[in-house]
Amino acid sequence: MSSPMRGSSPSAMAHANRELVLRPDAALLLPALADAFDEPFADSSALPTYLVSQLAAEDVKVALSGEGGDELFGGYYTYVADLLAERAGGLAGLARPLVERLPTSTARASFDYKAKRFVRGAHLPPLERHHAWKEIFSADARAELTGRRHGFDPVDLYRERFAETDGAELLARLQDVDRTIYLVDDLPREDRPRLDGALARGARAVSRPGVTNFALALPAHHRVHGLRKKVLLRKAVAPLVPGRIVRGKKRGFSIPAAAWLRGELEPFARETLSADTLRRQGFFRPEAVTKLIDRHVAGREDLSRQLWGLLAFTLWHERHVDREPQALREPRLEALVH
Repeated sequence: MSSPMRGSSPSAMAHANRELVLRPDAALLLPALADAFDEPFADSSALPTYLVSQLAAEDVKVALSGEGGDELFGGYYTYVADLLAERAGGLAGLARPLVERLPTSTARASFDYKAKRFVRGAHLPPLERHHAWKEIFSADARAELTGRRHGFDPVDLYRERFAETDGAELLARLQDVDRTIYLVDDLPREDRPRLDGALARGARAVSRPGVTNFALALPAHHRVHGLRKKVLLRKAVAPLVPGRIVRGKKRGFSIPAAAWLRGELEPFARETLSADTLRRQGFFRPEAVTKLIDRHVAGREDLSRQLWGLLAFTLWHERHVDREPQALREPRLEALVH
């Protein structure tokens, strides 16, 4: 993570940067996020975003994040999977027993994680499988956690929007769902005052209409082609940046949550998600949560996204519902970076 250097001229700022090295001190990191958000928010990228924003604020007043580029130009691996499933989804069922035996990695968005997600959802209809690849808790998992099964289907919200674009190409329809629903709901990690406008205007809050209209009019192969993503965008910037960046893999602005939760964060996770706390709050069955922690720590499955979500909700409830939230104490975070 980096920001411009204080006192740099505009030309120097293009080349200078400052590094921010983050250590996984859960006792400071996660409660600080719970203090900052007035709603349960489980996107782990909010953590580096929060800290790099603090760093940038030392030098600049406004920063542009580039949100929306993936939704407009086809930057997510799920779009590759969407098109691949159209051609080879039937083979996924045959390969599933072998793929499920792949050892679990602690790497971020590892091959084994993506492969297992693909074979588990490839047989579903287009919208359902697109959602399945992003879903954190399935209906069965939610029932196991809460001890209750509801008729609510979160995909219904997506189905309404998906039906409005009937007749358009599949990739464009799925990108539209992400742009108008997923992206808008993920904006709280960015500039909070912008959110109300984003809810009203969709992608226009994060991109210029001309760019949006141009991206949506592109043929699919200019966005995703084979395993290549952001095809036209990469070609456009090729004369401007080094080739290793143009050809490089996508790197989300995320943290190594899987590794942290098998290491430094495990004691904090068990303490935060203790049976006493969960029984007091009354939302999740302690034995089901303990099972998730045990499976993840043992390396049987990457459940970091599920555990991060449970931690985010439990800490938010503790700090905003169980008692009055404390004022943000910025000095608490200074010990985490160097």
